[in-house]
Amino acid sequence: MNTRRDFFKSAATLGLLGATGLPLMDAAEVKTEPAAVGDDRRYWVSITQKIARPVLENLARRELKKNMSVEEKAGAKRANCTHLEAFGRLLCGISPWLAAENLSGDELTSQQEFLKLAQASLAAATDPQSPDFMNFSEGGQPLVDAAFLAQGILRAPKALWEPLAPRVKSQIIAALKSSRKIATPAGNNWVMFAATVEAALLEFGEPTLAPRLEGCVRKMLGWYVGDGVYGDGDFFHYDYYNSFVIHPMLVDVLATLKKHDAAFAPAHAVVLKRARRYAEIQERLIAPEGTFPAVGRSITYRFGAFQTLAQMAGQRQLPEHLKPPQVRCALTAVIRRMIEAPGTFDANGWLQIGFCGHQPALGETYISTGSLYLCSAGLLPLGLPPTDEFWSAPPAKWTAQKLWSGENLPADHAMSDVRIVTVPALNRAG
Repeated sequence: MNTRRDFFKSAATLGLLGATGLPLMDAAEVKTEPAAVGDDRRYWVSITQKIARPVLENLARRELKKNMSVEEKAGAKRANCTHLEAFGRLLCGISPWLAAENLSGDELTSQQEFLKLAQASLAAATDPQSPDFMNFSEGGQPLVDAAFLAQGILRAPKALWEPLAPRVKSQIIAALKSSRKIATPAGNNWVMFAATVEAALLEFGEPTLAPRLEGCVRKMLGWYVGDGVYGDGDFFHYDYYNSFVIHPMLVDVLATLKKHDAAFAPAHAVVLKRARRYAEIQERLIAPEGTFPAVGRSITYRFGAFQTLAQMAGQRQLPEHLKPPQVRCALTAVIRRMIEAPGTFDANGWLQIGFCGHQPALGETYISTGSLYLCSAGLLPLGLPPTDEFWSAPPAKWTAQKLWSGENLPADHAMSDVRIVTVPALNRAG
């Protein structure tokens, strides 16, 4: 594996990285001008490799618990759940790329390598005889990351489910079912973790539990506050959990339910409309220089804060006036600012706690090394083929760049809302 210094030197020679008037690794003035067509995708793939390789190579060899560095707040005791956090969150973000079609050359070779590692890792993580068998049921946290793992498979079933051996499929189903031991959450975004696990089990042909599926979705929808934003329980929280969890899981869970029962189509249409509006808001949060407000808890998930924007781009569901190349350029600027900051990775390539670099004081008691891999959720558009407009269109300014350079743009307005969504009971006949 290349060292961190070699990795960024190599990327710089391709014209993918750069700073303006400062040393290469100083993130205070990271270049935010758009790259040439094609460069952004190569850069995103290189970042995916950098983030994913330590996790997947070690887990495929069944040596993740042996070799993974674990950073956490003193006394947090996250060692029993951090490995599932790393794997589940990583898979949630990179699975669309693992399933992407019409790739060629070096990217195709790399994709196939990482796909094989991911498939081997699914076997290792769910095999009770494996030294890397993961905790899916003890304590509360495993429900969260069982859901991220399930979401990753739901996003790429042709790559991460259909090719698996029957034995591995059975292991995964058993692991996900074991998370039911954790009580159904009631008061916050955790309801979506129970619902996502059940949605995956539904997709795998298993019986589901209504209180943990439809019941949890109804609960989440009941916290909608308007203009594309949900409360996190009875109250609104000014953080990024609408993007870390709420919108992405609502969209994916209801898409799965709609696939199995057309009665869920109206609810799916409404949550998709809300997610598109929230993506519009997210794009406007990205400043001209590629920064965004560090507000609320869990900001150590870095550019995972833009999962909803990335998801809508990856599903070709951006609002009509929000053009794919401007979103590509905005997200690339954010990723550069964060991933190139000194201290983002340790000497062995593992992510370290921080927002822009290594900032361990930002690590709440539930944060550990594994948690940080939710940043990969910002990479979802890699599931689009290189010929898609998102990647192939010429570079474009994003909204903040246009406004702060004096362009005359239309005013932003709240969406016209639907206040109530009916979620039917799933037809479980047969």
